[in-house]
Amino acid sequence: MKPRHKKMAIIVGGLAGLSAVVALGMNAFQSNLVFFFSPTQVAAKEAPQGRSFRLGGLVQEGSLKREDDGLTVHFVVTDTAKNIPVTYKGILPDMFKEGKGVVAQGSLTNTGVFKAEEVLAKHDENYMPPEAARSLEMAKKASEQSAGSLVKN
Repeated sequence: MKPRHKKMAIIVGGLAGLSAVVALGMNAFQSNLVFFFSPTQVAAKEAPQGRSFRLGGLVQEGSLKREDDGLTVHFVVTDTAKNIPVTYKGILPDMFKEGKGVVAQGSLTNTGVFKAEEVLAKHDENYMPPEAARSLEMAKKASEQSAGSLVKN
């Protein structure tokens, strides 16, 4: 093989190896990517089916129910416009309370119940995850607009 052909083979082999590494890295990144959705977005079927995502909002007052095993809990996450029922089996964070902000990571079942694998609660009185705060504000504006359109008619 001529030196020119050797150089070309090395360059082509290097590019193929680099392409394989980039493709594997992008695949690993994509499979670990978790998006945030509000209850309104989940109700509008914008959330992925069969994939893990984060659901954020407020724990609806009076919705927390514990099963006899002491670990399984059922509650409702709301953004004041829509509600999504959540089931979680595990130990809840100390700051978890009704009426407070929460972000749960898990997936949606066929019955429309969000099965959480992890539950995160806010850590002080003034903090709420930015995504949850934005979704609550958007839901509030949407409900005000729809109420305003009903009044005008």
